[in-house]
Amino acid sequence: MTFDSRTITTESSPRPDRGGDGRSRATRLLRLVTGRVQVPRYSGLLLCVALIVFFSIQLPETFPTKATFTSIAGDQAVTMVLALGLLVTLAVGQFDLSAAQNLGMSAMICSVLMVHHNVNPGMAVLVTLLVGLLVGVVNAIFVAVIGIDSLIATLGTSSVLLAVTGQVSNYQFVGPVPSGFQEFSNHEIFGLPIVVLYAVLLCLIAWYVLEHTPVGRRAFAVGANPDASRLAGVRTGWYIAGSFVVTSLFAAMAGVLVTAKIGNVAPTLGPAYLLPSFAACFLGTTQLKPGRFNVGGTVIALVLLAIGVKGLQLSGNQLWVTDLFSGVALLAAVSAAVLSAKRRPRRKQREQASRAEGARAH
Repeated sequence: MTFDSRTITTESSPRPDRGGDGRSRATRLLRLVTGRVQVPRYSGLLLCVALIVFFSIQLPETFPTKATFTSIAGDQAVTMVLALGLLVTLAVGQFDLSAAQNLGMSAMICSVLMVHHNVNPGMAVLVTLLVGLLVGVVNAIFVAVIGIDSLIATLGTSSVLLAVTGQVSNYQFVGPVPSGFQEFSNHEIFGLPIVVLYAVLLCLIAWYVLEHTPVGRRAFAVGANPDASRLAGVRTGWYIAGSFVVTSLFAAMAGVLVTAKIGNVAPTLGPAYLLPSFAACFLGTTQLKPGRFNVGGTVIALVLLAIGVKGLQLSGNQLWVTDLFSGVALLAAVSAAVLSAKRRPRRKQREQASRAEGARAH
């Protein structure tokens, strides 16, 4: 009989199954790899690739072209800017339903100043941004000071902004804006409209502030548990108020960009951006950092939605397919987030139970 510090074996003891041990090591390695990769976090990227392949096979002459992908990038840049603004209020647990109409009003004010009043483009942009900021201050007062629910307050603000847009435009198209101002958005760099680079720059700024600064961490803390944040010394009212101001600033910038991009502004421009922007934000919570609003996930979600919509449009579907696709994506994203939140406590309970059983076994 031989003794070891870990095991006791005898000549009559059976030899270990080397093949079984190899299979168990392979199983553990597979579990380790899948646990680290966490495929669902990157499912949006996989779906993007799958949609590109599918539409490229279905539409070989129209979809896999430079013009298509340039169009997708240019069309979604404005939506991306608005979605970044919405992320800020969503991070602190609030909703800004007036952001899209703020975009529409800002675009109309900017174009009216240049077309009807011959205001210098630089001054017109400055006035537009200031008006957008004023809208954010009004929303902040209603929500953070008076205490009105953000959905109700911003819904009322949106209706007021719609009325202002109609009054300013007399319910008519306004344009074209000066050609020099249009170059501000339509000039190409590296084969892409410069508006795409503006959106990328704003993405990097938003990502850094939200993910790598104390301001961003406190904003998420306010959204997760405002009472606990208040007890920890965070001035939750200021963060909520500031989020509405930042969202309005992003909406106004998006309005300026879309004015330069299209040249002729319609009084009904804004509402069309609301659903795609919210859909991208909520669908983004299923990517990279599940259950949390994040810039990277929002970008992936917006690209996924854009590819799907463009492919369906090129397939000959009607224009309403855009709203249908965005609405279904929003419902699917929210449903996935809710179901994931319900499963998370159960998963933790199972893990705790398995660890307890392992401890008792040892």
